[in-house]
Amino acid sequence: MYQYKRSSELFDASKKYIPGGVNSPVRAFNSVGGTPVFFEKASGSVMTDVDGNDYIDYIGSWGPMILGHAHRPIIDAIKIAVDHSTSFGAPTELEYKIAELISSMAPNVDMVRMVNSGTEACMSAIRVARGYTKRDKFIKFVGCYHGHSDSFLIKAGSGASTFGEPNSPGVTAGTAKDTLTAEYNDLDGVKRLIEDNPNEIAAIIIEPVAGNMGCVLPNMDFLKGIRQLCTDHGILLIFDEVMTGFRLAPGGAQEFLGIDADLVTYGKVIGGGMPVGAYGGRREIMEIVSPVGPVYQAGTLSGNPIAMTAGYTLLRELNDNPNIYQELSKKTVYLKEGLEKVLSESGFSYRINSIGSMISIFFTDVDVVDFNSAATANNDKFPQFFHEMLKRGIYLPPSSFESYFLSNSLTYEQLDKTINACRESLDAMK
Repeated sequence: MYQYKRSSELFDASKKYIPGGVNSPVRAFNSVGGTPVFFEKASGSVMTDVDGNDYIDYIGSWGPMILGHAHRPIIDAIKIAVDHSTSFGAPTELEYKIAELISSMAPNVDMVRMVNSGTEACMSAIRVARGYTKRDKFIKFVGCYHGHSDSFLIKAGSGASTFGEPNSPGVTAGTAKDTLTAEYNDLDGVKRLIEDNPNEIAAIIIEPVAGNMGCVLPNMDFLKGIRQLCTDHGILLIFDEVMTGFRLAPGGAQEFLGIDADLVTYGKVIGGGMPVGAYGGRREIMEIVSPVGPVYQAGTLSGNPIAMTAGYTLLRELNDNPNIYQELSKKTVYLKEGLEKVLSESGFSYRINSIGSMISIFFTDVDVVDFNSAATANNDKFPQFFHEMLKRGIYLPPSSFESYFLSNSLTYEQLDKTINACRESLDAMK
């Protein structure tokens, strides 16, 4: 039986100086109960906590560890870069090289601006869309999370939903009035919003594959319909690929799904585990960004050399070895088939959604296609399942509203261990 003495002590100490004892809400385990696990180190697909317990990791730092923790080429490159300086606040050659690499990998991305987080990327993309179209409003989807910028915290997913505050205090009515919300996979709802707000909508921003209400797949007619609506009405389509970018395919969801966006936001994978984000798109749109154009956006640590080194090393490996995506997909299918067999024999209602190397289990008897259906799985079954899996050395996202992320460092032996742990966990829940 795993012991959590040191984690418990650190959590109690942290709560004295950090709100809730954590620096990102979902880490607090409020959705599943119990004490958060504090980690000390990780390698490949195994994380080790401060009490010496090992876990097979299905979070991967929420996506960037696509090749596993402490991936040696990245670590070696960072060590060299650190000797040169941790920050310049001035241009470096590597900023150009990673922007060039991203543009070569991602469809419809001519220019890229580096920022420090996915939140900053999405916030900036909306500002650019407003500046380009000279319109104020934008459409987002219930359950899609685009970071914690004020205008996005309207019926948001992920942590906001986990904590029951999709409309966060501190977001003003003036800010909220320009955010229009539609249901994911509901094209008619989007059409109505456009009809009700003629020539006022600058952008539609969407997770092309939702990861912040669990893994929720788009209906292809829905995405194609949105693309056509944007084209017809002069609206910019923004794909939030903070999770899917360079994870689903070398060119992200645009390549994987075969649908073009006007602007794309990135994070996670492009930092190789370091704090980083980016937004990019067609040249005529991006050239309205300062200092070329009038739309202002800046950041002292944007293009930080350590983050650029980690991201460039990872992206180059993914670009040079596209078979990684086939390997990841095979592992995800193997895991899904094993979990489905176990769950089908358990007597519990369930649905499993997966795409590429993203997967989620929902304890529900309805198909999960939007936030409302995902919310039916936010019940007492998931916290039980989470803790039973944790006891058996499997670290899942501590919320039913989060996707699992596989890394290519996972072995089939570890996948078998996970499937067996699922069987034992479900038996213990009966």
